Amino acid sequence: MTDPALAVAVRAARNAAAVIEDATRDLKRLPAFSAEHAEIAANASSEAEAAIASVLSAGFPDHAIVGEEGTPREGRNAESSWRWVVDPIDGTRNFAHGYPYYAISLALIHGSELTHAVVLDPLRDELFTAVKARGAQLNGVQLRVSSCTRIEDALIATVFPTRRSSKLPDYIPGLNALMQRCAGVRRAGSAALDLAYVAAGRLDGFWVMSVRSLDIAPGALLVREAGGRVGDLAGATDLVRSSEIIAAAPGVFAALRETLAASAPATVAPSGR
Repeated sequence: MTDPALAVAVRAARNAAAVIEDATRDLKRLPAFSAEHAEIAANASSEAEAAIASVLSAGFPDHAIVGEEGTPREGRNAESSWRWVVDPIDGTRNFAHGYPYYAISLALIHGSELTHAVVLDPLRDELFTAVKARGAQLNGVQLRVSSCTRIEDALIATVFPTRRSSKLPDYIPGLNALMQRCAGVRRAGSAALDLAYVAAGRLDGFWVMSVRSLDIAPGALLVREAGGRVGDLAGATDLVRSSEIIAAAPGVFAALRETLAASAPATVAPSGR
């Protein structure tokens, strides 16, 4: 898949991976639960984001770059119709603890349309990429979501709301309902990788109610371009604006959405298929 924007995005992700690899060595030198772990992780995230921004700015000086705080970096090009959305370490807490499940995630958005996505797992050297209408790949090999057709056989991933989140009371009933119905629920700590695994057919579905919509945009494009379905509890399909999404193989998407919607508050009702 040859595409100028994708090539720049991949180079930016690789540069961030080099920063993260250096920080990983620093973390390994410290005792477990050292107070310095969080500081090293925070610095690595900041430096990795700067490394990404440097490459993107050089390649596309007129584009906006939206970092972890959700605003364009340094206020540059805030009104641009082209926006890069960057998460230098999706799964920062995992990274700080040495738990091997985190990723570099970035996407390009033109207006309200997601056009490019990159999710890089630096530990396994797995590079997930997608270009709108051109499919999704893992290390250059075309991706396809799973062929699972029964929710009872499906392995579903999720992200827990934080204990202080206002979403938690609405989330728990859905979790309980799915645990009683599907083959298993997994919470590994990186939404970007969870969605990439759905695109690769390693997971059959995913849902989240409590993260920024831009944080899940790259993975959502991967799933859609791998033949999966993406939407929210009410049936909307906007990948950029919704922070409550369901992504799944076509064979289990409806059952997953209906199970979650049926357990949600009465104000959120499932729409027709």
